[in-house]
Amino acid sequence: MKNLIKLLILSLLPLTIPAYSWGLTDAEAINKSGRQRMLSQRMMKSYLMIGADIKVEVAQKQLDDSVALFEQQFLELRDYAPSEAIENKLDRVESLWLPHRERIIAKPSKTQIMDLMAQNNALLKACDDVVKEIASFAKVESAQLVNISGRQRMLSQKIAKTYMGMYWKVDDQELKNEFHGAVQLFDESLATLADYDLNTPELQKSLRKVNNQWRFSQSGFKLGDDGRYVPTVISVTTESILKKMDQITKLYEQLMISQNQVASN
Repeated sequence: MKNLIKLLILSLLPLTIPAYSWGLTDAEAINKSGRQRMLSQRMMKSYLMIGADIKVEVAQKQLDDSVALFEQQFLELRDYAPSEAIENKLDRVESLWLPHRERIIAKPSKTQIMDLMAQNNALLKACDDVVKEIASFAKVESAQLVNISGRQRMLSQKIAKTYMGMYWKVDDQELKNEFHGAVQLFDESLATLADYDLNTPELQKSLRKVNNQWRFSQSGFKLGDDGRYVPTVISVTTESILKKMDQITKLYEQLMISQNQVASN
């Protein structure tokens, strides 16, 4: 009887709740697809932390949670996809994700790390292509701000990922280039966000806090240049920056929704 009642309720839902309430807005889709980029780097970072024996229990939980959230959000983006171009970009992500998922949750192996990291970067690029396609589809100025601020989340994890790789003595010059490139892009993008004319007082305050922490964390990056690493410190600081940038991305998402509402009136 209870199951029958549940089925009756579910059959009535489409009649009583508008269809649009089930899906993502463009702003939410940019935010979530941007978070997929971050999760790709977070998974790889966690894998490296486990391999290098750094906060293993924390890293294992982060890895498990990241895999689950990546899959959940991918399904949400599938349901959202409003164009064939976006669908095609998601197809590419799916083709890369399925084999990568199997390898990223396995026991870390240094002998296969270079191939796995190359695969991970291919997944990152595919996720980035989805974000760009959605931002282009949205055709709202602040969509690019949601994209850039969301990318900062990814860069915080990419910096941590490459740092952990260098600490684990993954011998690859490209890894070092990737690390320095991520640090530079984060710095430049933070300045871009701070200079945006339509930043609210809340955004300005939040960006200042990130900037202050960012300046402090760079001392740890420089230690790595001398062969002295502080992986636990970098793990904590990049995690804090990630949380702050996630809140900032949400604020830009709300700004984009407001601009959409104004444009539609």
